[in-house]
Amino acid sequence: MGAAESVRPDGAAGTGARPPRVVAFGGGHGLAAALAAWRRITPDLTAVVTVADDGGSSGRIRREMPVLPPGDLRMALAALAGEREDTRQLAALLQHRLGGTGVLAGHSVGNLVLTGLTEMHDGDTVRALDDVCRLLGACGRVLPMADVPLDLVAQVESADPDDPVRTRTIRGQSAIAATPGRVRHILVAPADPPVPPAVLDAIAAADVVSLGPGSWYTSVLPHLLVPRLRAALAASGARVVVVLNLEPQPGETDGFSPEEHLTVLQGHLRGVALHTVIADEESVVDRCGLLSAVRECGAELVLAPVAEDGGVPRHDPARLAGALRQALGTRQGMDEREPVPQPHVPDPVRGGDEGNAAHGAG
Repeated sequence: MGAAESVRPDGAAGTGARPPRVVAFGGGHGLAAALAAWRRITPDLTAVVTVADDGGSSGRIRREMPVLPPGDLRMALAALAGEREDTRQLAALLQHRLGGTGVLAGHSVGNLVLTGLTEMHDGDTVRALDDVCRLLGACGRVLPMADVPLDLVAQVESADPDDPVRTRTIRGQSAIAATPGRVRHILVAPADPPVPPAVLDAIAAADVVSLGPGSWYTSVLPHLLVPRLRAALAASGARVVVVLNLEPQPGETDGFSPEEHLTVLQGHLRGVALHTVIADEESVVDRCGLLSAVRECGAELVLAPVAEDGGVPRHDPARLAGALRQALGTRQGMDEREPVPQPHVPDPVRGGDEGNAAHGAG
């Protein structure tokens, strides 16, 4: 690429440099949190979304129609909607859940729209998503992680020492989330699903890949369980950034420390390089333990205030964007309207004077 198209290896923009190409992996509220931050940094943004949801409106649709579960895809679309009033209203409509007690009760309007468009396009989900992106004036693109619906299969260890069956095999994302105990192992079925070519192209062209925040076993790790996705990530020259959750998730990661989340992730990387880990400074009890786990992965740690004020466990979009800029070595971004305090991070953890600090549920 020419000088006008270059991006420095650290992701920083120099004279004539373009914004970084970012691919964000995840699902649900966690991915929406990441997208709300990334859109402040770059317009060249691709969301790659889990397609294993089998509960609620998405579960009903995937059981009745030969389509991907649309719920997580819909949430990513809404997170990338344009700033105009009409596009914001359309995003709100897509997120609206129908009331009543009839057959449509509980369905999100956007789930039905995506299902209808996919049917109109002879099963082409990517084309349907691109259509909705255009209608929303989206800041980026939304793609499914696979061309077929996935099922998650987990080994869950009971928390009850008197339980005669200590480990159970649980199938389905909603069942895994509802089963008490600790997830010890997870896989996807089918084991080697087809992946949209547009996803592989986006990874190959990416300057940055991000994972998290989100449900660790059901939204973050599944991307690393798909052989074609993992191979593309391993071959990519992109900087890989992981955003840790603000707190453990009941039913999946009960009692997990930030370093335990990272250790589980490391066990699934299998050739995928990890460069930067972002954690909320107030959520980390053992900073030395986390730093040790980060170094074990060959990565660096950015410790910054990225949560919303008021005790609500959600990432703040502006603060998280500041930490992401710090991870890329730049303070330049799409939205500098909100003055945000700089994080104070003691050595040897990277931080301090480069972070702008600010969304999202993990």
